[in-house]
Amino acid sequence: MTTNDHGGSVGHAPEPAPRLDWAALAPDVFKAMVRLDAATQQGVDPKLRELVRIRASQLNHCAFCLDMHSKDALAAGESVERIVQLDAWEESAHFYTEKELAALELTEAVTVLTDGFVPDEVYERAAKHFEEAELARLIAVITVINAWNRFGVTCRPVPGHYRPGRHK
Repeated sequence: MTTNDHGGSVGHAPEPAPRLDWAALAPDVFKAMVRLDAATQQGVDPKLRELVRIRASQLNHCAFCLDMHSKDALAAGESVERIVQLDAWEESAHFYTEKELAALELTEAVTVLTDGFVPDEVYERAAKHFEEAELARLIAVITVINAWNRFGVTCRPVPGHYRPGRHK
């Protein structure tokens, strides 16, 4: 069987073209986003950071970010099983620590602002598991991945070509 660049069999749907190469057209904004993202690299466990990024990207339907952060999570030593279960983390709570569950719940509350705010009980659960500085960093990770997701779902960069560590 012949395979394409992404490991799939030939005959799959053609790879789409990106809508807009926003990074090339607004390089100052892209560079600022990269610096902001780099600032969130400190103070949050790398595996947890990637789980949060994947979960936000699932909620936002950002295929490019899902590709990137799933690969980065695997490269950081995360298990395939825990990555696969993220979309159903509430039903698969036994795969995650209480701290990770609090982070995932906070990620959903910050990402899906249907009520216009993060509920006190969600914030308090997270605050119980994270020291203030770590919680501030976690909120930054969640906020920045949501910004990246909005660029991704609007401009549609093509998933499948990312290699771990490429944007560190």
